[in-house]
Order: sequence, then structure tokens, then C-alpha cells
Amino acid sequence: MDGGYEVAVYYFPQWHADPKNEASKGKGWTEWPSLRAAKPRFPGHEQPKTPLWGEIDEADPRVSEMQVDAAADHGITAFLYDWYWDMGGGEGPFLQRALEEGYLQAGNSSRLKFALMWANHNEVSRERFDAMTDYIVRQYFGYDHYLTIGGKLYFSIYECMTLVKGLGGIEETAAALADFRRKTVAAGYAGLHLNLVEWGLNPRHAAIIGSDANALMARLGIDSVTSYVWLHHLEPESFPDADYAGWADEATAMWDGLQAQFASVPYYPNVTMGWDPSPRCDPDQPYVRGEYPYTPIAAGNTPEAFEGALRKAKAYVDRMRLSPPMLTIYAWNEWTEGGYLEPDTTHGMAYLEAIRNVFKP
Repeated sequence: MDGGYEVAVYYFPQWHADPKNEASKGKGWTEWPSLRAAKPRFPGHEQPKTPLWGEIDEADPRVSEMQVDAAADHGITAFLYDWYWDMGGGEGPFLQRALEEGYLQAGNSSRLKFALMWANHNEVSRERFDAMTDYIVRQYFGYDHYLTIGGKLYFSIYECMTLVKGLGGIEETAAALADFRRKTVAAGYAGLHLNLVEWGLNPRHAAIIGSDANALMARLGIDSVTSYVWLHHLEPESFPDADYAGWADEATAMWDGLQAQFASVPYYPNVTMGWDPSPRCDPDQPYVRGEYPYTPIAAGNTPEAFEGALRKAKAYVDRMRLSPPMLTIYAWNEWTEGGYLEPDTTHGMAYLEAIRNVFKP
């Protein structure tokens, strides 16, 4: 780890053509047109965002090489790929070409570690879970630069409640995860480090996961918890825009409480670069508060403000003596949700430079 910190950034891989998307949305479909069509929703709203690198195809290894160099040069140590299974209208992996045909074929991929964050928005049966874990062990775990913690392969699960519901209950989920561990060890690896995104442990899901998150995690053999984005545990009252600095102050102040809530395992803090899902809304309809994507939009999330939040994360990691000293960042390229580190035509490389200033001075 460069400088001793594990700086792991979420990667959203919907910027390449995927056969399942093409079947329902047309040949060559990606989210780039949605970003291009975005428009301001209030005075001072910075839309549309324009990527400095253009509308790149992330399934191209040459594009991945550019991304890897930019990330590694600025202190990022790992990409956590949002990874999908049995979604998009069919079985098997979905949106995997960015990882399998882009990053893993890039000549410099070993400069940056990678791991999977299973974005399990859908329920999966035990049969399909077993097929998925077979695929993961076979397809990804053999790479020397797969992210490990304490020698064990890092695997993160986005929605614990959806996992439990699909597998039929907590005991069934414990058995499925135990089998995942067994097949990982049988394949010659030291084991699994299982991480949960705290969004899936929200008390609103108590009817599915129970009321005691720590008892649940002990039964499932969970090793750590982190977050995906601040909005999951703190939605500002103001609308349509919310001051980023104030949002950051409140969100970072919650880290101690989140660690206390998940006391049995480490909580790795999350820093959110920005939040603006308005490009995913109909540009011809009013932007009225409601369910996602009609949420508050972060305003004033300048590179300087982002750097301030990063410094708080570093101080928290140091104070808590987390081992490894790890944090997650939202996000490398969630352009249509307003969370991106890739350079744009307004700020250039400044968000990446903020990470470098804090973690790779």
C-alpha cells in the first residue's frame, strides 16, 4: 500500500456496450447519452458534466491503462468493481466487460489492485449463488493483484437483506457463505474477507435480517463493514440542493456511531465525492423530491471540500488504528449520480489531486 493506506474506490462499469443492455435498449447502449442530456435544475447547478477524456469505452484495455495510471499516480490503491449477477434480463455476469476485457487485459493492471462489490439488487437462489461463487473463484481469485486483507480475498456484498431473502433466511445464508469460504480455500487461497455495505444492514430491514446486526454478522462470519455513499445513512433536509461541506460534516461525524453500531468488526469509513442523480431523471419533467433518483443534490463539492473530507477520513483511520488503514471512496465514474474522480472539463484532475495531496504527498 502506497503510504500505508488502502484507498479503495468504487467503479461503476456501465460505460461500455453490454449484450443484455443492448437487447432491451438498443445496439451500443451506454449511459453516456443520459449524461449528455442532463440539464441544470436550479441556479448554479453544474450540469451537464463533460468528461475530459470524452465518452470512453472502458472495455478497451487502452482506456483501462489510462484509468489505472491516473488512479495509481494519485494514491488510489484499488478499484472495487460494482459487479452484477443474474441481472439485465438473463443469467450470469452482467456489465463485466469493463473488468474482464478492459482492466484485466491492461498491460499495467498490476499497478492497481481490484476486488468485487457484488451489487446484488436482485434475489438469488442457492443454486444461482453457488454458480456465481464458482464463477468468481475460477474467473478472478487467481490474480496476484486481487485485493486481500490479512491474506484473505476481499469480497463485498451490497444488500445483505436481499441476500438473506433470496437464500431463504439467515441460517441458509450462513450455510451458503460457509460453502463459499470452503471452495475458496479448496482452490488454494487463504480464505475470504467478507465485507458488508452498511446500507444492507439498515434497521428498516429488521424483519428480514433481525434486530441485532452484530449477532447477524457473527452468524454469517462477516469480517468488516463499510459504506457505499453518504446518502445511504444521511439524506439532507434541504432540496433540491444541499451544501456539500455541511453534508460532509454530518456524515463524517457519524463514523464513530457506525463503528459502535457494528462493534464486532472494523468499520472502514467512506468519503463521497459528490451526489447528483438528476441525469437519470426525465429532463423534461420537474425535479420534485421523492424516491431515488429524485433526491437532494450535493452543491459546492469542490475539490478543496472533497480534500477536507479525505483528511477527516485519514484522521479517523489513524485514531481508530484500523488494520489495515482502509477507506472507501464513492466513486471513480458514477457520472450519472454525480460521484466521479475521472477528470472533467471544469476541474481537470483536481479531485484526483486531492487524494494525492492527502494520501500520497
